[in-house]
Amino acid sequence: MSPVLFYLAHLAVLAYALVGGVFLAFSDFIMRALSVTSGQGGAEAMQAINREVFRWVFMVLFLGLAPVSLLIAVYGAIVVGHGPGTVMMLAGLTYFVGCFGVTVFFNVPMNEALAGMEASEDATLDYWTRTYLPRWSFWNTVRTVACGLSAALLLFSLAWAAQSQAQGA
Repeated sequence: MSPVLFYLAHLAVLAYALVGGVFLAFSDFIMRALSVTSGQGGAEAMQAINREVFRWVFMVLFLGLAPVSLLIAVYGAIVVGHGPGTVMMLAGLTYFVGCFGVTVFFNVPMNEALAGMEASEDATLDYWTRTYLPRWSFWNTVRTVACGLSAALLLFSLAWAAQSQAQGA
């Protein structure tokens, strides 16, 4: 395995875990806490969170992992091959589809809809309680699981590849 890809994959394991940890916090307690505030307070707080998420640390990790995941998937399928490569490919695809894809196609559209609403309006409270909280939380949990699974699969594939290489040496 290329030393550059070897270290990049190890950094990706850490990044998958960090991004998944942010999503886990939302699935575990942040959304539940926002749901017990007044509807206006929860929606307003989430609007603020959605504006602040564009700060560089989280976005660099989240967006940077999309091309890195595709690179890992292709490298695993083509270069590493066999068992470890297949698991490596699954790790990259799991993040790309289960985290990045879910964010783009499900969570972001709901965030944009909420951002365009006035927190004090009844329609916003209805959207917040009936649509946003249950659906956004569901898709966020999918992202959480995808990140954790990506980290575990990639870590397993690296250990498997290293063991295979050591046995073949």
